[in-house]
Amino acid sequence: MAVTGLLMIGFLLMHMFGNSKMFLGEESFNHYAEWLKVEMLYPLLPKGWFIWIFRAVMVAAIVLHIYSAVTLWRRAKLASPTTYEAKRRLAQTYSARTMRWGGIILAGLLIFHLAQFTVHATLVAGPYTGSPYQMVLSEFRIWWMVALYALWMVTVCMHIRHGFWSAFATLGANTSPKAQVVLNACAWAVAILLYIGFMVMPVAVFFGWIGR
Repeated sequence: MAVTGLLMIGFLLMHMFGNSKMFLGEESFNHYAEWLKVEMLYPLLPKGWFIWIFRAVMVAAIVLHIYSAVTLWRRAKLASPTTYEAKRRLAQTYSARTMRWGGIILAGLLIFHLAQFTVHATLVAGPYTGSPYQMVLSEFRIWWMVALYALWMVTVCMHIRHGFWSAFATLGANTSPKAQVVLNACAWAVAILLYIGFMVMPVAVFFGWIGR
């Protein structure tokens, strides 16, 4: 669960960087989208192969992450005290207490997000015209789409804040009180960076700072 979680955090950081290409204009963003799908790692790989390999890896990571979550949940249920034993709730953050439900919400919204921007099956502003740049502009000029995206990113970053700390703790990095403080600070930094990095572009589109 730790390894797949960190892999997905790495993907989100790359995705955030790709979204920032919107600020460079239509030609730059469309070229980036085409390069990512067709030209990346060419000629080491045939054109168009990388994106499918990458998608397969990410799907495998998501499936394994969910499988790990279900397995850990089942183990926790089996190890929970009986009705004759006193239960003691450890101090937890809100993010930690809502990891399971947050994961379920994330999975549902991820399916919608992929259907919207990758498959183009749930576009709300109209049919896909062939330009990734114009598609993004059209979708994020709708106020409730930006609001939904903002709420989704809150859930994502709450999940990441706890997941980042938990992953490195699982891998043995939580070795002292000082290390715990550093890990917690890094977890907050990554979560805040991702939220700002993902939201700055939709907000800029909505207020007309991009694509006037």
